Amino acid sequence: MISRIDRLGVEMPPPSEPDPAGAAAVQELMGGKFGEMSTFMNYTFQSFNFRGRQSARPFYDLIANIAAEEFGHIELVAAAINTMLTDPEKVDDGKAPEAALAGLKGIGNPQHFIGGGRGALPQDSMGNPWNGDYVFASGDLVEDLLHNFFLETNARNNKLKVYEMVEHPSARALTGYLLVRGGVHQVAYAKALEHLTGTDLSKLFPTPRIPTDKIPECKPHIKKGLHATLYRFSADDYVELSAIWNGKHPETGDELVVEDGPPEGALPNDLPPQPDVFAGDYAPDELAKLVKKLRKAAGLPNKPTGAVADA
Repeated sequence: MISRIDRLGVEMPPPSEPDPAGAAAVQELMGGKFGEMSTFMNYTFQSFNFRGRQSARPFYDLIANIAAEEFGHIELVAAAINTMLTDPEKVDDGKAPEAALAGLKGIGNPQHFIGGGRGALPQDSMGNPWNGDYVFASGDLVEDLLHNFFLETNARNNKLKVYEMVEHPSARALTGYLLVRGGVHQVAYAKALEHLTGTDLSKLFPTPRIPTDKIPECKPHIKKGLHATLYRFSADDYVELSAIWNGKHPETGDELVVEDGPPEGALPNDLPPQPDVFAGDYAPDELAKLVKKLRKAAGLPNKPTGAVADA
């Protein structure tokens, strides 16, 4: 079971200038073959199908635990895309102006507006839906771990290219963080293969050959030690991943550490309604009255109990 926390893995900038074309490129990190949906589903199904858990507990714990972090990465990519599609100057008067979306024809992915309400979709940068054929779960531990290393390596390649392609603050904040955290998973699977087979993959780092600490948006996370920290996403389980995640980081030489619990993270931005795509509600005043009534009937406070970054 997964316990969900209403925070993002890292602080994201608030909406600024919309960038639909950039948002379409960032979709590759969501629903592409090497995107976050693929990493999440690969490791999830490998953990579901893992046989002989007790006899190979450190390896099972590693794969299952990383799968939990990947769920949060999907949410983070969606937050970046949603921010890039948001126009903060839109006024929610309950009415969509005539031909409000005409200026967006031929820019980015039209499905973001027609089917997604200016929101992220389970698609790649070409608008193709994510495909279950991207999941590899052979049951053979060596094959699965080698695939996972290859998957993380290609994911890093795509993040670097999106970083080079998209200059929007949200895209840069996203890729800066994911390059560091994805690098942790890349190292983790390399370490697992080394323990299992004796194969030393440390000489392959960094792959591609661009040092992570040379990227400005990565530097704050490296300074905090996030490149050498594997979070344990459970209060009581996945303890034995520490049998694999230890030693030195292949790029920096820093000591690898396991931190109990998820990262502190950051509160999400409360993105404003976008009336041209009827998101959120078409009648905001009526919705506010209804929510107030529901809170009162349930004995809840008048104000929302949840927290957002810009409240």
